[in-house]
Amino acid sequence: MSDLRIRLATSDDEDALGRLDRAIWSPLHSVQPRPEPPYDPFFTERVPPSGHLVAELGAVVGYLRLGFPTPLACNTHVLQIRGLAVADEARGTGTGRALLRAAQEEARRRGARRLTLRVLGHNTPARRLYESEGFTVEGILPEEFLLDGKYVDDVFLGMFL
Repeated sequence: MSDLRIRLATSDDEDALGRLDRAIWSPLHSVQPRPEPPYDPFFTERVPPSGHLVAELGAVVGYLRLGFPTPLACNTHVLQIRGLAVADEARGTGTGRALLRAAQEEARRRGARRLTLRVLGHNTPARRLYESEGFTVEGILPEEFLLDGKYVDDVFLGMFL
């Protein structure tokens, strides 16, 4: 995908990323209720623009949120993917894969030794993508969430960098 560009987010991306986040919301990957107005800010003090990678194909078509799994100093060698979104029109273009690879590079650049993430057990497409990029299952919390009347596992994946 030669036109695909991955870059760090800036504060100017706030509106586009917020719109994308709301557009792709689904119980397949979110445990939060569907966003309703007034919308919360996309960027927060805990996860500022510098904690996001943005995918562009002319316009913003995806993002990956990268942060620390805990606020503890003894855990700063680990970065966690805390969100991955790809616009419907960009699915199947390699955007998600490119964001994951860029996240690995960014995590190494920041000195991380490990990269982790959580995914809902019923999100088979995401699990396949993560595992194809080298993530392995490190733990499962069975029936951790009740979504649309069904119990769903919380799956922990990780990789050494």
